[in-house]
Amino acid sequence: MEEILNNAKQWLSDTFDSETQQEIQQLINTNADDLADRFYKNLEFGTGGMRGIVGAGTNRINKYTLGKATQGLSNYLHKTYPDKALKVAIGYDCRHDSEWLAKVVANVLSANNIQVFLFEDMRPTPELSFAVNYLGCEAGIVLTASHNPPEYNGYKVYWNDGGQIVPPHDTEIINEVNSLDFSEISFNAKEELITSIGSEIDEAFWKASLANGTFDIKGREDLKIVFTSLHGTSIKLIPEVLKRAGYTQVHIVEEQATPDGDFSTVESPNPEEPAALEMAVDLANKIDADIVLGTDPDSDRIGIAVRDLDGNMTLLNGNQTMSMMTDFLINDWKKQGKLNGKQFVGSTIVSTNLVNEIANSYGVETKVGLTGFKWIAKMIKDHPELDFIGGGEESFGYMVGDFVRDKDAVTSALLACEIAADAKANNSSFYKELLNLYTRHHLYKEHLISLVKKGMDGAQQIKQMMIDLRSNPLTEIDGTKVEYLYDYQSSIRKNVLTGEETTLDIPKSNVLIYKTEDGTKIAARPSGTEPKIKFYFSVKSKLYDISNAKEVEKELDTKIQRIIKELNL
Repeated sequence: MEEILNNAKQWLSDTFDSETQQEIQQLINTNADDLADRFYKNLEFGTGGMRGIVGAGTNRINKYTLGKATQGLSNYLHKTYPDKALKVAIGYDCRHDSEWLAKVVANVLSANNIQVFLFEDMRPTPELSFAVNYLGCEAGIVLTASHNPPEYNGYKVYWNDGGQIVPPHDTEIINEVNSLDFSEISFNAKEELITSIGSEIDEAFWKASLANGTFDIKGREDLKIVFTSLHGTSIKLIPEVLKRAGYTQVHIVEEQATPDGDFSTVESPNPEEPAALEMAVDLANKIDADIVLGTDPDSDRIGIAVRDLDGNMTLLNGNQTMSMMTDFLINDWKKQGKLNGKQFVGSTIVSTNLVNEIANSYGVETKVGLTGFKWIAKMIKDHPELDFIGGGEESFGYMVGDFVRDKDAVTSALLACEIAADAKANNSSFYKELLNLYTRHHLYKEHLISLVKKGMDGAQQIKQMMIDLRSNPLTEIDGTKVEYLYDYQSSIRKNVLTGEETTLDIPKSNVLIYKTEDGTKIAARPSGTEPKIKFYFSVKSKLYDISNAKEVEKELDTKIQRIIKELNL
């Protein structure tokens, strides 16, 4: 506690403004618990950058933690490109603090003689990724906390390819940041180096989205769509891109159309949560819509609901969505005669293996990386000799083509409508085509459990859970022998049956994955951006006829519940 108090007292110096000093002094006087949480560590870059609660302190998002991160980035850019006129693009979302924090970041960059392109207003995260490439920038920054609660904000750094930073840049930037003192931040803006951007980038993004996300299909005018931006940024782009593609029946959930940092109509603005799409589904049922689209605040994740065989609206999970999108895209490449063995799709270690089965059936490679789209962006960069078709991850993200190097709910929304319109025009449906996909491969059923463990104690509990899983590995799951154990922290794949070990050629990460002889997969992964540990379950079975889908699905659901009980989760 003494160390925490000493850290806090440093924020009472003249380096910090009077408002910050007062906030810290009051905490020292009155609230030891909150003080400890604010100063027991520094905010770190996780899989999605830096994310935390807004407030004063080293473990918070504020002018100084973001200023220090930006000063470190500025120093690193000057070292990496010593003789170049540097350019950085900045985007931000609808959160209360995003706009002024984005200006703070712009000020620091300009104070370091870096040309800044700052969006005039909030924009979807994928548009920032696009802008980095379009404007020829060395880096990009977006201020967002994705779907976290309203008190959060965050900071993501992109490199010159439009993808989020990966090794070696990430650790080298962190080293620069950690070597700095708060007193070394240059906050004095050179306004002449800050340029406002907006409509020109919007126009270029729409064109690129339409070029990548529309196909040779019929029936766009017959598809009835409900769209909700969940109070976020996608309202700026998605309605327009659907209109330009030829979709005339787009119904917006008006109560959620105004950007709002409190996300006032939902408990969580996360399309992964069924409750977030409740109002959209209600509207869909009222007007008999075919498809519901919902995006998170910064418009990189997309949730989709479609009608099942009984005509009821059913929410798809991220694995189902990415499987359908991957199959549609590869099949389109096949129809155009463009498949020649030099294509690939991207996925992640905790996503469904159905994607791998689909790609393999077309003779297309699946490259599998760690969680986070920065790894899919890296695949594209590392393999310029290959064509990238598309890629996704189970947490409701997909990327169509390589014009954006991050998950992109704008173009994914368009692609989802193309799949649905095409199916409807051919007397089928999105859901029926999903079932047909299962009959061609396997019916996969996935489930996710997220255990929230907040604060210092929570971080320790998560750490201990991973230690326990490593020291007492499972040998059997639901009566089937574990065949492989993948430990991404030690980079070892162990054949549990033979004891043989092989090296995993993938960056180290605190993830454990078990695979059994019957194809069951269980993964354990502490979140890089939230105080959570996540357990991913995947089971599969043959589906010989779509009329048996409900029965097979029920059996797989029961199997997952047995496993959860077995693991005491």
